[in-house]
Amino acid sequence: MWFPADSIEGTPAEFPVTDAGRHAGSGRVQQLRGRGGGTCGAPWRVCVMRTQPLPVPQSVLHLFQDSADAQYCDDVSKHGGRLRSFQHEQGNWATYVYVPYRPDEEFCEMLEDLVSLARKNGVVLSKMNEFHISQSQTVVLRHHWIDPFVQSLRERLRSMNRFLCVADRLRAYTNQEKTRTFLGLEVTIGKEQLLEVVSEVDKSLQEFNLETFYQNPSFHVSLAWCLGDSVERLQGACLKELQGVVDACEDSELLTRFYADEIRCKSGNKVFSIPLQ
Repeated sequence: MWFPADSIEGTPAEFPVTDAGRHAGSGRVQQLRGRGGGTCGAPWRVCVMRTQPLPVPQSVLHLFQDSADAQYCDDVSKHGGRLRSFQHEQGNWATYVYVPYRPDEEFCEMLEDLVSLARKNGVVLSKMNEFHISQSQTVVLRHHWIDPFVQSLRERLRSMNRFLCVADRLRAYTNQEKTRTFLGLEVTIGKEQLLEVVSEVDKSLQEFNLETFYQNPSFHVSLAWCLGDSVERLQGACLKELQGVVDACEDSELLTRFYADEIRCKSGNKVFSIPLQ
């Protein structure tokens, strides 16, 4: 490799660059004069003094560690022994659509009585943390799909009117895998409107090639749950006793009636509200 003479002061001729000069991008350049000096001595040589790069601090390296390399441990003890319906993967968000139910104090007292009576019949139930009527199965959304999916729901549901729901009939349910049992209040009034909502939600799910809701669903508000399949133990005389608790409640008609005035979509820890007219 050669540099032109006028690029470096001291010689009228072109001069060679040592092999080190071929790596000028990784060091600093020094000009060395030959023993003769001036224009009569040996030409100046350009050589590169190579330097070692500074090490990157570990704290900085950790900032950019690929999250996909991180190991995820699904500790069932942190969520009551419940098992996931699908494998956890980085970037996947568990998502479902529902009609929320907001219980009052009397409803919670009734639920305490139901859980206590079920325990006397040999079924230990845990109260739900929130109450709702499902309008979709739990599906998996990639993070960048969340906003488009919610926007699709908004466009389909924005013209729907709010409607009355009555959920006053106790029934025992299991999930598809039969790993959990639920005690729920089945909807007896409002089923037609809920089917209309499901129909629109299914269309949005199909846009993203996701599984639609169950055929001939039994809409219900889940109240409490336990691990395993305990449907048979909650049937018959036990269920009749439990229903008696609901019917005997002084304000049972009010407690089991509510207006569906919004649809919600929960994706991971994000909740989106779609008001009905």
